Amino acid sequence: MQTRAGNAQKGRIISRRLFILATAKILLFAGITSRLYNLQISDREKYEILSDKNRIREWKTPPQRGLITDYYNKILADNDRVFQVHLTLDEIKDFDETIFRLKNIINLSNNEIGTIYKKKKKLKPWDTLVVSDNINWNEFSKLNLYLHELEGVKPVVSSSRYYPYGSDLVHVVGYVGEASLKDIERMEAIKENLVPGLKVGKSGIEYSNEKILIGKYGIKRYEVNSSGKRISQLEHIKESQGIEIKTTIDLEVQKFAQELIKDQAGSVCAMDIYTGEIITMASSPTYDPNKFTHGIGHKDWGEIRDNPLKPLVNKSVAGLYSPGSTLKPLVALAALEFGTIDPQRAIQCKGHKHPYELYGVKYHCWKKNGHGYMKLRNAIKQSCDIYFYETARLLGVDKLSIIAKRYGLGSNILKDIYFDEKKGVVPNTQWKKNAIGKSWYLGETVINGIGQGYIQTTPLQLCLMTAQIANGGYKIKPHIIHDKNINFENTKLKIAKQFNSESLLDISATKNDYLEEKEFQLYERLYKDSKNINFVKDAMFGSTNEQYGTSYKSSYKDLKYQFAGKTGTSQVKRITEAERKLDLKQSQIEYKNRDHALYIAFAPYKNPRYSISVLIEHGGSGSKAAAPIASKLIKKIIDRHKIREQIRKANLTLA
Repeated sequence: MQTRAGNAQKGRIISRRLFILATAKILLFAGITSRLYNLQISDREKYEILSDKNRIREWKTPPQRGLITDYYNKILADNDRVFQVHLTLDEIKDFDETIFRLKNIINLSNNEIGTIYKKKKKLKPWDTLVVSDNINWNEFSKLNLYLHELEGVKPVVSSSRYYPYGSDLVHVVGYVGEASLKDIERMEAIKENLVPGLKVGKSGIEYSNEKILIGKYGIKRYEVNSSGKRISQLEHIKESQGIEIKTTIDLEVQKFAQELIKDQAGSVCAMDIYTGEIITMASSPTYDPNKFTHGIGHKDWGEIRDNPLKPLVNKSVAGLYSPGSTLKPLVALAALEFGTIDPQRAIQCKGHKHPYELYGVKYHCWKKNGHGYMKLRNAIKQSCDIYFYETARLLGVDKLSIIAKRYGLGSNILKDIYFDEKKGVVPNTQWKKNAIGKSWYLGETVINGIGQGYIQTTPLQLCLMTAQIANGGYKIKPHIIHDKNINFENTKLKIAKQFNSESLLDISATKNDYLEEKEFQLYERLYKDSKNINFVKDAMFGSTNEQYGTSYKSSYKDLKYQFAGKTGTSQVKRITEAERKLDLKQSQIEYKNRDHALYIAFAPYKNPRYSISVLIEHGGSGSKAAAPIASKLIKKIIDRHKIREQIRKANLTLA
């Protein structure tokens, strides 16, 4: 009985175990079936995508920047093909080994390797690191041969900014560099196009017009083998190019202007007195923008940064200077407009022995032996300081401030293009109280009358001031990016309407309005009486084309090139009595203490079309250092005027 019971018990145990084993098999089989179902049916699409990702590699290529051209469609900022090396960090198992291999293939220096490791520390594990953005063709070819041995390495054919005229246009066009965090935050277009190797504008037109210049990134998809080597290209969505920008700059005039002030610190500006088109805006010294495109070296950066002449400063818009005697035509205009002085009144200039004196303070004329008796026209012509001391005293700084601001001083002109543009200072009694917390003194009015003291202007402001005097006293808007809606014929027509409507009005009824500080509309007249503008223009003609005029030596006899102008010499430090007695020549004075040399002009005198301003830092004398440069530039501009007119009229026809 016990044996039978034992056998029965064993049978039940065996049956239970078989059941459990069979159930386990069924469950295992069901699990496998379910998993296969998920892999092959439910999650098929997901794993197909993952498979493709393992088989297909995608590269984003930087967008093509829009070209920048001069007025004659000559390319100032171009795009050039470059070869780059990128590393996809999350595909690299041993970063040190990969860099070691790359070092021998593309000849990386120890400094470059150090930079690579610094870059890597700033990146996330899944980011792409640009090892080099400008290797040569031999290195690029060699890299492709060893690609199967290199994890996460991508040879990329891309494009990069190239400036064919280098330093001649850098202060106009600007330059590009690697996109920084600040760049990404400031503009959505940069964030959207952020791909390895992206370069964005850092200054000038490149910076201010980034949104339209940047374009749209492209995509390249390749099939790769298990080693990551490219087998074939599957798709190429080409990057789109940004919008082309045409400037008003004449490349030939710009290069000529840069050559004229080479090895000096200064600025040369020229513009159309009706349309406001800027023909040239040269600043010296300069630097090569191409060095910034691929990351400037420490040595090159040090040379630029430490240069005492400050090549990074665009002196045309960001350099602030006392205008010196170039302000005198405006002082004269203000005195005539307000009826402060009779142009026929004579004031005696006695020289250094008998200076102008006010409350015990002596104010000297630049001419040691004096000018004798001067009337207003002659005072402008020969630049007599004594005459303008007295004129300024009678006029007052507040009235002068109104006219100076009206003609373009103390205002931003191209702030929408050049973020570093300085506004300058046109002082008045309220300005000093607000800025310095002190009252205005009469002696400050006196020196303000010869363009010294608190007044600070940029060379481009002086060029605008001259343009608005030369065009007969009408407000214009300077611009450096070509605007097809602004043309000479329309501008002249609008000015003519202003002039004709003025002749129908009773000027005396509107004179008070024109002697107050107010906003003026484009092409609106800025003067109270056109006779006053014409008087100043005639005096500037005498200053250049008549004997004893301060720029007489720079004049032309040929009517085609004849121009009117005004010299300026701006002191950078006060001259002591001891220094005055020494009567040193500018060449005998330490460079940093020499006067700045300035000159303003418009040309040709009959039917003027262009205004010019020249500034040479520590150049000494406006008549010797600045006027000859303006004279040469005027000839160049007038010689090219016919060609410019042909292009302008052709553009009108196309429009």
